[in-house]
Amino acid sequence: MKRTLEAVIDQHGQVRLLESLELPEARRALVTVLDEVPTTLAGESALLSEQALAEDWNRPEEDEAWSHLQQAPSS
Repeated sequence: MKRTLEAVIDQHGQVRLLESLELPEARRALVTVLDEVPTTLAGESALLSEQALAEDWNRPEEDEAWSHLQQAPSS
């Protein structure tokens, strides 16, 4: 499988994908650094990923996994 994804690399070399990606296992990747400044704002990528995250988080399995945090403390 070959797929091209847009990403932003910060001044410390940290790579941040601008869309979510799920793989069945670890994969190798090639990174091409373009001589362009990113056009997206920092918060914009969070808004773009909101729908993908909601699909994952808004499941009964997730509610069950985190239910212990919603329980009232016993006195």
